[in-house]
Amino acid sequence: MSISCLTPAERDSALAALPLWSLRADGLALVRTLRFADFAAAFGFMTRVAILAEKADHHPEWSNVYNRVEITLTTHDAGGLSQRDVALARAIDAAAIGAA
Repeated sequence: MSISCLTPAERDSALAALPLWSLRADGLALVRTLRFADFAAAFGFMTRVAILAEKADHHPEWSNVYNRVEITLTTHDAGGLSQRDVALARAIDAAAIGAA
């Protein structure tokens, strides 16, 4: 199955619907930083997202330092942003409600 990159119009529409996310400087990824009460809350959030990502077979690039989680979403097979990134960003936003 071939995964295609978002068109500029699709990318702009996705960004408008994902106000907590930013476009990485090179235009090939979505990025978001979340802060939690403590390490346990951040790690619990990452665990919930890991389960969602595994089910979607689409995995974030991320890092965690104490209460901060930095997430980058891109589709390497497409060479940039795809609908898979948009869908995972929405799922991450839903998982973050009440957690951050």
